[in-house]
Amino acid sequence: MNIRRRTVSFVLSCLLLCWCPCLLAGEPAGAPAEGPAAEKVKAEKTLPEKVTFTEHIAPIIFNNCSSCHRSGEVAPFDLLNYRDVKKRGRMIARVTKSRYMPPWHPVPGHGDFSDSRRLQDRDVELIARWVKDGMEEGNPASLPKMPDFPDGWQLGEPDLVVSMEKAYRVHASGSDIYRNFVVKLALPEDKWVTAIEIRPSARAVLHHSLFFVDTTGEARRSDGRNGTVGFRGMGFRRTGSLGGWAVGGSARKLPQELSMPLPKGADIVLASHFHPSGKVEMEKTTLGLHFSDKPPHRKLLAFQVPPVYGSLSGIDIPPGDANYTIRDSFTVPVDIDLIGAGGHAHYIGKFMQATATFPDGTTKPLFYIDKWDFNWQGRYHYTEPVRLPKGTVINGAVGFDNSAENPFNQFDPPRRVRWGLESSDEMGSVIFKAICVNKGDEGRFERGVRQQMLETGRRLGGRLGGRFGSLGGRRGRGSPSGGSSVGGLLGRLRDRIRNLDRDGDGKIDKAEMEGRYKRYVERLDTNGDGVVDSSEIEGLGGEEKPERSAPPKREPEKKDD
Repeated sequence: MNIRRRTVSFVLSCLLLCWCPCLLAGEPAGAPAEGPAAEKVKAEKTLPEKVTFTEHIAPIIFNNCSSCHRSGEVAPFDLLNYRDVKKRGRMIARVTKSRYMPPWHPVPGHGDFSDSRRLQDRDVELIARWVKDGMEEGNPASLPKMPDFPDGWQLGEPDLVVSMEKAYRVHASGSDIYRNFVVKLALPEDKWVTAIEIRPSARAVLHHSLFFVDTTGEARRSDGRNGTVGFRGMGFRRTGSLGGWAVGGSARKLPQELSMPLPKGADIVLASHFHPSGKVEMEKTTLGLHFSDKPPHRKLLAFQVPPVYGSLSGIDIPPGDANYTIRDSFTVPVDIDLIGAGGHAHYIGKFMQATATFPDGTTKPLFYIDKWDFNWQGRYHYTEPVRLPKGTVINGAVGFDNSAENPFNQFDPPRRVRWGLESSDEMGSVIFKAICVNKGDEGRFERGVRQQMLETGRRLGGRLGGRFGSLGGRRGRGSPSGGSSVGGLLGRLRDRIRNLDRDGDGKIDKAEMEGRYKRYVERLDTNGDGVVDSSEIEGLGGEEKPERSAPPKREPEKKDD
């Protein structure tokens, strides 16, 4: 098969990782070794002479595994009693030893995150000893009580439950599907969202869904236009965002009494990504919304390093390259508190790491995943906010493994991979959530984020030119080959914006910002004076460069087996 992992089962994923515990070698310099030998020896010394299920293993399984491994939840089999666990005991020992299960990917020592599912070394050794010694049940009187798991909604009864009006038919085979679905709300007043819990009707095919806000009615007008539920594409011109969900994610309320605005009369639009599972599935997504009774005291902010999912970083990964890395940095323009962190990449993502260098030269690790897994994309909240003073430099790196030895590589033999929207393309960013320490600094911070994007595009766009590949993946627009270099795309956008200067004074004022490009023009106002001048326009896309040769053509796509 040319596509190895599109429909791989949970069990097979477990086995792959068990067979290849050193699967993703070549970690970034300075990464700590996981599970030092000394810690393992210490754990072994503290083990009881006789390990039984009821006394030692059941507490581990019930508290760390059973919440997902039960009827109606994401896991494909139950782990609720001795019989369930013994049946899969050897697999459980392997996947816990490899740290594939329970799914918790942040490396210890690189940020202290709440709700950690990572097992203690002693727990891992207990499971291994129990399996090795024959998986004895033990005294039934020692069996602990099963935790009181919520029945249905994980966060309790939502304040509002809404669903897609009609189910969408996901075909049995073929390429990935990106589709948008309108969830009509008709709220009579503004609301503040603290959490959204998603309940797909066909979990096997839904990889992720982003929750966008539309107050314009544009999404409604597009919905069902071609006679099918929803409308095509990676998104639309939204007016806000409520976060999203991806496989491996779990519902959590925002910390620090934070919330996201949901204006009255707005619709929620689900930008969903589907993997065909081998059979026809009908997906009708349901959302449970939790509201706050008051607006937040601070605005929740987000930024990425590298920015824009790595689209400005010139991702162009040669076949066979097992250690391809993109890097970028962001200088914090105001004092901020980091609230949470996460990351995003596709199948051949390998690691992602971020550190902070403070103005006094000291450094602090912020986030590190050494074994990226496309099928488990969590978001992590810091136990305590991480204070970053103005001038702190956040350095981020994302690595990729495009070798034949990577069992997650979709192509055999490996192909050149560039940035794009499809799962067989690549992206890469470390993603942060933050709040400003001082109220009123939000505008300065957001301008700093926009400036970072412009500087990255200016630095790399012109220089990389045709090497950049397609911004829209294989089905992108803008060039004869279907691709569009960053330099070309930003340059064309710059030219269109320049044409908005109708009075020819070299500036674009508010009266000239109306229309299709309003959002982009406003983002160019990096100094916040309400006017976009010539220097801000020329800064978009970098300096003009001589015409470059066309980018190399991608290898022809093979049909799925």
